[in-house]
Amino acid sequence: MKKKPKKISAKSDINITPLIDILLVLLVIFMTITPLTPKGLDAAVPQPPPPGTPPPPPDQANKTIVVSIDKSGQVKINQDEVEIRYLGDRLQEVFKTRNDRTAFVQGDPDLLFNDVAQVIDIAKGAGVDKIGLMTEQISAGK
Repeated sequence: MKKKPKKISAKSDINITPLIDILLVLLVIFMTITPLTPKGLDAAVPQPPPPGTPPPPPDQANKTIVVSIDKSGQVKINQDEVEIRYLGDRLQEVFKTRNDRTAFVQGDPDLLFNDVAQVIDIAKGAGVDKIGLMTEQISAGK
């Protein structure tokens, strides 16, 4: 009997160097394509006065405009009730004679932020330059 000659075959391994090169190129591409925009909303949060300071004069107390919205969706501008559809017009009237176009928005803690964002959007459309968000700690004076 004659034996068959053994076939000598080349060992076939996967060359991973090109694979790593492709992965690194893809990583660089995704890192440069991804936008690096900051997320969030810039907010001007009012600070309570230091303890022992006298209260402001009555004419300066009226300079702060606070737009508040409660759980039921009722909107108030400094304790004056306003329907949300007339909020922009009312804010334009209030800021017509003022140099400082700053307002603060105070939302109920149980309210969805979407409703607060709607009030902020209306205020921006009415010409308010700076909008601050009031928190519970600031409202309580802590």
